[in-house]
Amino acid sequence: MATFISVPLKKTSEVDLAKPLTKFIQSVYPAGDDRTDYCRAADELNKLRKSAVGRPLDKHEGSLETVMRYYDQLCSVEPKFPFTESQLCLTFTWKDAFDKGSIFGGSVKLALPSLGYEKTCVLFNIGALASQIATEQNLDNDEALKTASRFYQLASGAFGHIKDTVLSSLNRDPTVDISPDTVGTLSLIMLAQAQEVFFLKATRDKMKDALIAKLANQAADYYGDAFKQCQNKDTLPKEVIPVLAAKHCIMQAHAEYHQSVLAKQQKKFGEEIGRLQHASDLVKTVASRYDEYVNVKDLADKVSRALTAAKKDNDFIYHDKVPDLKELEAIGKASIVKPSPVVIPLSQKYSDLFEKMVPLAVQQSLSAYNQRKAELINATIVQMRDATTLSNGVLASLNLPAAIEDVSGDSIPQSILQKSKAVIEQGGIQTIDQLIKDLPELLQRNKEILEESLKFLDEEETTDNELKSKFKERWQRTPSTELYKPLRTEGSNFRNVLDKAVGADAVVKERYLSHREAISILCKPEAQLNASIPSANPAKTMQGSEVVSTLKSLLSKLDEVKREREQLENDIKSVNFDMTTKFLTALAQDGAINEEAISVTELDRIYGNYTHKMQENLKKQEELINNIQISYQEFSKMKQSNSEANLREEVLKKLAVGHDNYIELVANLKEGTKFYNDLTEILLKFQGKCSDIVFARKTERDELLKDLQQSIAREPSAPSFPVAPSYQTTPSTTASASSSIPTPAPRTVFSGKQPPPRPPPPSVPASAPAPTPVSAAQMNNPEIPTAASAPIPSQAPSNTLPTQAQGPPFPSYPGFTGYYGMHMPVGYNPYMYSQQAISPYMYQPQSGQAPYPTQQPGYPYPQQPYFPPQ
Repeated sequence: MATFISVPLKKTSEVDLAKPLTKFIQSVYPAGDDRTDYCRAADELNKLRKSAVGRPLDKHEGSLETVMRYYDQLCSVEPKFPFTESQLCLTFTWKDAFDKGSIFGGSVKLALPSLGYEKTCVLFNIGALASQIATEQNLDNDEALKTASRFYQLASGAFGHIKDTVLSSLNRDPTVDISPDTVGTLSLIMLAQAQEVFFLKATRDKMKDALIAKLANQAADYYGDAFKQCQNKDTLPKEVIPVLAAKHCIMQAHAEYHQSVLAKQQKKFGEEIGRLQHASDLVKTVASRYDEYVNVKDLADKVSRALTAAKKDNDFIYHDKVPDLKELEAIGKASIVKPSPVVIPLSQKYSDLFEKMVPLAVQQSLSAYNQRKAELINATIVQMRDATTLSNGVLASLNLPAAIEDVSGDSIPQSILQKSKAVIEQGGIQTIDQLIKDLPELLQRNKEILEESLKFLDEEETTDNELKSKFKERWQRTPSTELYKPLRTEGSNFRNVLDKAVGADAVVKERYLSHREAISILCKPEAQLNASIPSANPAKTMQGSEVVSTLKSLLSKLDEVKREREQLENDIKSVNFDMTTKFLTALAQDGAINEEAISVTELDRIYGNYTHKMQENLKKQEELINNIQISYQEFSKMKQSNSEANLREEVLKKLAVGHDNYIELVANLKEGTKFYNDLTEILLKFQGKCSDIVFARKTERDELLKDLQQSIAREPSAPSFPVAPSYQTTPSTTASASSSIPTPAPRTVFSGKQPPPRPPPPSVPASAPAPTPVSAAQMNNPEIPTAASAPIPSQAPSNTLPTQAQGPPFPSYPGFTGYYGMHMPVGYNPYMYSQQAISPYMYQPQSGQAPYPTQQPGYPYPQQPYFPPQ
């Protein structure tokens, strides 16, 4: 089986990511669902680190997927938190992967407060684990060969990425295992092994010998370069160097062998022998120097058999000259592997835990940018709509285009017909009536939500004030009046918004009433509409005149300008540009965001072209209106006017103005309806916020009340006991004489009495009786009394208890000044000493007696029961 090199994993110390991240989130982001999600994501990130680098990993793709997910998450979270020593300081400690330590000290490790250092070490483990997974593959099938090659290339790419980025990621020299020289060599080794795997697959698939020779020669070249780097830098373990040297020779031998097969096919028998001889020399070198690292017996046998056969054939048949090694043509190379680039995300199952999160500085900058953007868009749209209103007003005052279309005097002008059709298509007067009818309901709904929200605060604040006045200084919590100030300010803003909305609704209603008659006429069918318009004598002299044609051309151009403006407004509204990346980049580079400069520059870049188009459009409209007014003056001079014509013209003007106002009223009412519906959602969130804080305050109030009640219950009813009467403390002289007077019960008075003196130690009299033997029945049943334990009638039991705890009734022996420890009984250990060697003061059990003494004579306490071991 082929020998492959795998890289050990780096080990790290435990780091609690959840606590500092959660603390930062709570200090920066306001309370709400987003902050809760962010705190939960911080816990998930901490668990992910423990799973990825905080435990031993199996050499399996699932473990590698976990490490890659953690690396992807680090890359995602890096720009969202200020991982600096002055702001969010997290110190990561990693050990050198190749340092095994010594008996005099631990292994080499480095601790840095740098997320870039953490990313580098995690990426190193990705490459190391990928190399281990590839090495564990069973290379007897094609699928395993593909898997091994893929993971070797992944490892090569990971180590190569570290080589390019490690110095810029750290602010000091790294450990040896992640230094550019080491990871560069590892990347080359992994690439060589990936090339070798492809060589094995080509051999197994019996591809052409020319291709196999090139694959092997390229692998030998990779191994040779890695071997030279190891010799020059000496950064990898010493056992790696002989493996690389052996692999270089083996792959070169394979290349020479397959190239010899190709020479034999080309009938170059001398070259065949020369290459086989070179291959044989290489194999012998490996067998003699690196036999303990690799096994080349099979290769040596194959080369030897081929060389023997080639020499035999050449000696007897071909007699071809064997060229010298220097004369042999160099074997070509074919590299079909390359390091896999590190492209985020590496994991296929990656999902950003902090997807919606941006730093506070970016959030504030985005808010300011959006406000600038809204102001710019609103100003531009208002300017364009004012221009449209101005042009419509000018045309309505001139009764254009109805004046030039009304040549017959008794038919409806085409422009009026189009306006009538537009009004009818939008629902006519019924649409406005329904929209106006819905507004009070929407307004009332919003008012009720706001009033109910503020009512929550009022009720809780009233209760808090009552409890404060009741318990006074005991009621120690933030007053509701102070706590609710931001909410009440927000509620006042909502109330002002609703008041302004009511005023705007009144303006819309008044405007509708003033134009209702004209709108009603436009809603009629064509015949009724024609009947509503007075007839007049036709202006036959103006039919086909040049001034009418000029006016029609100018009006057509004005309509085109209006359409361009409408399209421009839609384009401006549809522009959407996310400034998050810009602000994040500025924050990462400078440590601060110059929001005004960035926003103004970007807004000018995005909307500058639209502003320029709008100015050109307004300028074009101004010129057209001036020309229209000049042409209309000529038209008026030519027009034959009379009372009927003037009345008809006034009605047509009124209808044109009614149409314009209808379009604006519908738009305004729809905007008002949308405004109230959107405000409802905002007020519901405000109501939820009020409800949540009131609920929290109620819970806090209940807990505080419970504590106060318990503390009050524990307090004494009076500060001290009352002074005792004199007859309870001073004896009365008449007490003995007056026996009829009841004597009060004496109080228990605690006095500092001295403890009684310690009794003397028990003495053993000379005439003391011998201890009573304990029978076997008494030993098995401690409840059976013995003679020694029976009370002695002549001795009264003592009522005086000892002042301190007494130990078990160990006996004292003559000549023995205190108990230091019971000697080992003879019955328990008969091998310790013989019967003749027993000291005269040691206890000797009588025949048939238990090995422990039962009761010494004269000892005043009863015998303790004996429990034999079970």
